[in-house]
Amino acid sequence: MLEGSILNDLRVAHQSGAIGKRPLNFGVYYKNTLVSLCHALEDCILSCSSAPLVITAFQRGKWYLQEADRYSEIADRADQIVIMASSDTGFQDHPTSQRSNVALVELDQADPVAQEWHLMILAPSYTAMVLCQELSAEDYGAQGIPTEDLERKFYGFWTFEAGLVEETINFAIEHIDQYNPDLAKHLRSKVAEIKAHPSEQDEIYQAVSMVVSYLQTEQAELRTRSKHEALDNNLTSNELQAFLRLAQLIDQTDISNPNAAAEVASLSEAMAQLLDLPAWQLNRLRLSALLHRLAFLKTSDSVLSPGSFGRIADHQTEAPCCPIVPGAQILRNMGRLNAIATIVTHQSEQWNGQGQPAGLAGDEIPLESRILGLLAEFQQRVTQHRSSNPETALSIALSECQAEAGDRWDSKLVEALTLLVSAMQQGLSLPIQVPKIAAGMWLLDSHSDEALLDLSAKVTEQV
Repeated sequence: MLEGSILNDLRVAHQSGAIGKRPLNFGVYYKNTLVSLCHALEDCILSCSSAPLVITAFQRGKWYLQEADRYSEIADRADQIVIMASSDTGFQDHPTSQRSNVALVELDQADPVAQEWHLMILAPSYTAMVLCQELSAEDYGAQGIPTEDLERKFYGFWTFEAGLVEETINFAIEHIDQYNPDLAKHLRSKVAEIKAHPSEQDEIYQAVSMVVSYLQTEQAELRTRSKHEALDNNLTSNELQAFLRLAQLIDQTDISNPNAAAEVASLSEAMAQLLDLPAWQLNRLRLSALLHRLAFLKTSDSVLSPGSFGRIADHQTEAPCCPIVPGAQILRNMGRLNAIATIVTHQSEQWNGQGQPAGLAGDEIPLESRILGLLAEFQQRVTQHRSSNPETALSIALSECQAEAGDRWDSKLVEALTLLVSAMQQGLSLPIQVPKIAAGMWLLDSHSDEALLDLSAKVTEQV
């Protein structure tokens, strides 16, 4: 990364050992993927309920000019827009640049930010960011710089995390201060104003859906033009990243259980190995575990509401008729996640048929849903007991699950859980690894989009 760039400033702030900061996982993105991501997030501004602060870096003014008309429409909804780019003919003259809430920062040609492509959006109800830096000729190596514009590559990452977005905007303001101290002062007041009037981040759900839709549209258009596997895979990877980032936000907002997804994923992998499940089923179960809390997002206005992610039992009486479980339905926007959506949807079924959302019983419930439901509840109970009984939390949670074997849970799976807990008590360590979201393709396989026992069709007929 270029010294003095905004991306490098953020990387340094989060390098290993930094107090209170976690290392960030960066990825490589093709230009067509970034265009889709930025257009989706920009369109969210048009429907956002609150006027955001928007800071962008376009590399060169000519790239801004291609989007200038679009930014005029965005300026109608934004509180303030700042555009950083090195100057090109007409950069300052376009009508959008004359808007009272649009400020241009003309970068020096040697400024490392002139090699970066950024979009930062900060509003009380919606935050998002795409932060990238173009690869250098040396980075491309022997293959050289691409001749096709859409094949240009950028290194960086994107996120919905409010804390990261605010932190990066502050780095951007410090950089702007070198060119326009008055503008920097004005922007600091805007950030302070937004922080002083916080609201629930209740528009992320819509943003995720829009990101997936834009990526899929680009994917369809790409396939009509050419068969470029690398570009196609990059788009698919970012569709999955959108869901994983939403799941990550859910965990981060649950102070009482912030590692739920990672811990359930680790338990699921161990259980799958204990049951000798094939590799494809293990992978499918692991991805379902990482996304399992999406099932309890009932409406868009409860996506990141504190307390919305409690025990599975808390939601059973209110779950809608299958297959319309809103949080799981969003996964069906990506065809490659059909099986995952079904697994997540039916994790709250019960062995005795008294669960939700479809009242399935026994072996009617997909195996992965049975495993996921049991382990998600077990993890939740361990977390609850750990605060008051750390030494016996595993035993207490296990005994509670054992008491429900044959009724709520599949007895054979409870037996397997008993063996797993026994191994853990004897020293088995289950690694809790937060997935590297920027490299999510490995989580998908050929079984991720298949129907599970035609279950969705069967249940649809019953509704």
